[in-house]
Parts: sequence; C-alpha cells; structure tokens
Amino acid sequence: MTNTDWTTTTPIPAAFFKGVLEVEQTGHGVLPHRLPARARLQANDPQLLMAEAQPSGVRLAFRTGASALELDTLRFRSTYSGVPPRPDGVVELVVNGQVLGSSVTSGGNAVTIDMATGVATQVVGPACTSRFVDLPEGIKDIELWLPHNEKTELLALRTNASVEPTPPAGLPRWLHHGSSISQGSNATRPTTIWPAVAGRLGGADLTNLGFGGSALLDQFTARAIRDTPAELVSLKIGINLVNLDLMRLRAFGPAVHGFLDTIRDGHPTTPLLVVSPIHCPIHEETPGPGAFDPEALAAGELRFRATGDPSERAAGKLTLGVIRDELNRIVCQRSLDDTNLYYLDGRELYGEQDAIELPLPDALHPDAATHQLMGERFARLAFAAGTPLSTDEYRPNV
Repeated sequence: MTNTDWTTTTPIPAAFFKGVLEVEQTGHGVLPHRLPARARLQANDPQLLMAEAQPSGVRLAFRTGASALELDTLRFRSTYSGVPPRPDGVVELVVNGQVLGSSVTSGGNAVTIDMATGVATQVVGPACTSRFVDLPEGIKDIELWLPHNEKTELLALRTNASVEPTPPAGLPRWLHHGSSISQGSNATRPTTIWPAVAGRLGGADLTNLGFGGSALLDQFTARAIRDTPAELVSLKIGINLVNLDLMRLRAFGPAVHGFLDTIRDGHPTTPLLVVSPIHCPIHEETPGPGAFDPEALAAGELRFRATGDPSERAAGKLTLGVIRDELNRIVCQRSLDDTNLYYLDGRELYGEQDAIELPLPDALHPDAATHQLMGERFARLAFAAGTPLSTDEYRPNV
C-alpha cells in the first residue's frame, strides 16, 4: 500500500468522539477532555488536569469500508524518580463490537519529577502511529479506544476508504464518576477497565468521569455531570477523600448532599446509583493521608500505605468504614423522596474474601483480573433486569 492509497481525515471531527465532554482544537490536532473548559478553569490542581485529559473510556467511532487505517497520536506522560513508570498506553481496535487488535504507544513528551527536590525534567519525543491492516471486508463500525492512562493528542486519522460518524446504537448513555480505580489504574488495556467491561456486558454507552486522585466531591464535577445528557448515572465515592485526608465527617455529609443536589438539578429523575468504596485493607479502619511505602520504593516496587491513626476516627477523620456507613445513611434518607436514588456497597464488587484471593498489588488499585471481575459484577448488580440501572428496556427484541 502506498501513501496515495490513503484518504486522509484531518482534523478529526468532534462527531467521531464518544465518551468525551469537550474536544479542544490544538495547533497540531485535537485533544479530548473529560471535563469542560469551565470546570478546568476552576480545577487549580495539576493532578486533576492530568487525569481528565487522559482519555479513559474515550474512543473514536466511525463507519467505513476501509481495510486499513492509521492513527497518529502524541502522548504526554508524567513519572517520578525512584517510582517504577506506568506501562505504555495502548490503542485498541474494536470492529462491530469485537476487539480485533491493539497498538502500544511510544515516543511523546515526558516529565520526570524528583520527589526529593521537586525539580521536573522534560523530554520531548516524536509522535506515534498506530496502524491496523487487514480489517474485515465490507462496511463496518469501528471504535479506536484511546489509552486510559496517558494524555493523548490526536494528530491525524488515515484510512483507505471514506469514513462517516457511526449512527446511534440506541444504548442508554451511562455517566460514571469515580477515582483512579474507575479510571483504570493497573488495568492493561482501555477496553478492560472495569467500567468498560461493565458497559459492554450491560449494554450501556459509557462516558467515564473516573479521575485518578480526584473524586473529591468538587462542585465543578457535579455541574459537569448535571449538564451532560445521560439515561443512567453512577457515582463511586470515598477512597480519594481518605487518601488525601481531605475533610472530616462533619463536612463529608453536607458535601455529598450538595453533590447530589447539583446533579439532580439537571437529572431530576434519572436512575442514580451511589457506590461506596471497594475493600481496601490499608484504609478500612485507618484514616489517611495515604503515602508511598518507602520500603517498597527502596526495593524498586510501588506500594501505598495509610499514615493516619485509627483513634483519630473519634475526631471525625474518615475511613472507608465510616464513609460506607454515612453514604448508606444519606441514600436511605434521600430515597424516601427520591425513588430513583440507590446505594451499592462497593464490597459487593470487591470484598474481603476477594482481597485474599486477588490482593491489590500496590495495596490500593486492582489488577487486570480484578477489573474484569468488578466489571462483571457491576453489570449483574446494576444493569440486569430489576437492578437500579437496568438496561433491560433498551435491549432489542430478538
């Protein structure tokens, strides 16, 4: 195949994106965002700005008769000296709902931060081309799932046949918010993060607002959820509040109420599922803040530990146990008037026995097998007939 065989689509049209809230035009291409500009202006936090620009759950979706395609991307990575780097990102090819290929990213721009001095060293690298050939014959629906763990600028999409936006599939739009676990930390591929697994099995069209380190009951996040069309909404709340030791119990309850009030301003009757934290031994009864385990770092491994004192719960410090009790209480109280509000104990997705059989490798985030397990369980507990976010009414009659 020669270059003259390509039909080039550039810039990539916003209509091709699924799972984004906004597409930014850059000097070279387009950058998908999972928070709108108004929210980003209020989020004066490098961690959140990094996480929302990592396109977890975001995919390019189009219909074409092409037999080959290329996607040029430029990735942005952040690492810490002395901390093992995250694996390279992956672009996955999905054709007519089936994963048919993947391409590992490379090059791009990287910043390494020295945790002792705070000095940041930047390396500028080339763009990456993900190439997929020998695609199935005929007209087909293609999704290119973007890396869930790398900020990714899309530069060009090339195909050897014309492309057009994929027609709506008729699936319910599912808007999910959570932490790095929802974003996909420790998953190996973008289609295998637990919300992607759940959406595929449950028949829901995912928009993933899982932000690593940043599920903090921010009002700008609540407003983004409020203003985004959705038939189903779920919120996974808790672990980041403990990790950062962000607030006390007195502030937590009103903050949850305010978050829910804001969402209900835009989704007054939408089924809304509040999910408490999964089982995490280091924070079950021990408050944060969380920190890197220095002994593990000295051995070249990444693990987390809790640095709080269990006795501090009496002063209102949050643990996962405290948060579960309070979330359950709040949902029970509100559901007397809000019949479309539901609660799911996160330990039904990953519980104490699971922690024995599938321990969290870094003491905080699930591994690939656990992401699969959590996705399967969420699909059964939340999307099946008779469950809070049932997609049964959207399924075609066969």
